[in-house]
Amino acid sequence: MKSLAELDKLREKLRQEMNVREKDHDVTVTVSMGTCGIAAGAREIVKALLEEMKEQGLSRVALTQTSCAGLCQHEPLVEVNRGNEKITYINVDRDKAREIVKKHLVAGQVIKEWTTPERS
Repeated sequence: MKSLAELDKLREKLRQEMNVREKDHDVTVTVSMGTCGIAAGAREIVKALLEEMKEQGLSRVALTQTSCAGLCQHEPLVEVNRGNEKITYINVDRDKAREIVKKHLVAGQVIKEWTTPERS
């Protein structure tokens, strides 16, 4: 840091990034970050989601994390909660994470082929 202006700029950037984790949002995206999720690449998914959300200018979306969801064979998992709708995406990679942001969060289209299998 060479000046107070640089420090203020950094503080504002970090404030905007932390805003993504607050609860006062229209949509909450949750990534399972249990040991199984982390081993399957959940940290990279969080990074990809944050990057794409920033690129798309989404400000009313909270990004949170949770522990194991019990679907270890389908990790990494990303859950999208909007009102009463809860969609869980399975086997998410970086490309899928970016598409979830573009299609589900921006365009409102659920990508059904990537969601949890139906249970009878």
